[in-house]
Amino acid sequence: MRYGAIPGLDKPVARLIQGTVMVTSKDVEHSFALLDAVLAQGGTTFDTAHVYGQGDNERTVGRWVRERGVRDQVVIVAKGAHHNQDRRRVTPFDITADLHDSLARFQFDAIDLYLLHRDDPAVPVGPIIETLNEHRQAGKIRAFGASNWTHDRIQAANQYAADHGLVGFAASSPQLSLVEQAREPWPNCVSIGGPRGTEARAWYAARGMPLLTWSSLAGGFLSGRVRRDNLDSFDSYLDRLAVTSYATEENLQRLERAAAMAEAKGVSLPQLALAYVLNQPLNVFALVGANTGDEFAANGAALDLVLTPDEMIWLDSGSGDTHPAE
Repeated sequence: MRYGAIPGLDKPVARLIQGTVMVTSKDVEHSFALLDAVLAQGGTTFDTAHVYGQGDNERTVGRWVRERGVRDQVVIVAKGAHHNQDRRRVTPFDITADLHDSLARFQFDAIDLYLLHRDDPAVPVGPIIETLNEHRQAGKIRAFGASNWTHDRIQAANQYAADHGLVGFAASSPQLSLVEQAREPWPNCVSIGGPRGTEARAWYAARGMPLLTWSSLAGGFLSGRVRRDNLDSFDSYLDRLAVTSYATEENLQRLERAAAMAEAKGVSLPQLALAYVLNQPLNVFALVGANTGDEFAANGAALDLVLTPDEMIWLDSGSGDTHPAE
């Protein structure tokens, strides 16, 4: 495992962050075995959310942390203020309510990194920054950031913090993968991939802001299951969503180039796709959704897969003087 730092945290943060949406009290044995296996491999950082399992996710993760006695070892990333069917909930009241819910579910005194799960650009950044600073000063969160916020909104929030002697966002969590979203898989997602993300990636590169990037495999589009000749064959919701979100001609060509390079390098397509994200000139901490310890180990192998600048360009656009997959 490799580690990095996030401002405000006194613990190293694993470069591969294990998502926990699959962790549930309905199967505690499997859930705990997965978390045990990840931690044994040096995966000390876990991503959770207020909306996962209607609270069951946070309760189960908290139970594992307490029963294993590993609170000082692990970094817990929690997310709150997700929209619901009735309204956008990015307000000081909702941020506070969700945070208190999460602390009670985890049975923790504090959350290491607290992310706002969505944004509402109609809400001024000032009250949001002030609220998060109040919770940080009270010791309820150690650092905070944004998930699915544009870099422009993050810049505005951090400028407000600087102007008022406050702490700003320490991290951002956008989607990033080799392929570009044709349409967002869920409402109000923010991606920094592809040509449309060029400006955002440059902004993050210039500042070195930690990026907790999600969906490196583009929802399964880069898993190896999807091919040009089977796009209409999927029955599962997530596989169909991957196809509708990413199956453009440009992305199918990227998929085919990635498969060719993976074969040439003797690695799996998911490992190659994850390596593409990890080799970006950015401060990346990649979120992964391993369902077993073996899957997490396979993801870990991508940390050692170095891609040259020419290979990165070829994967993205097919251009270059050489054929990196040969």
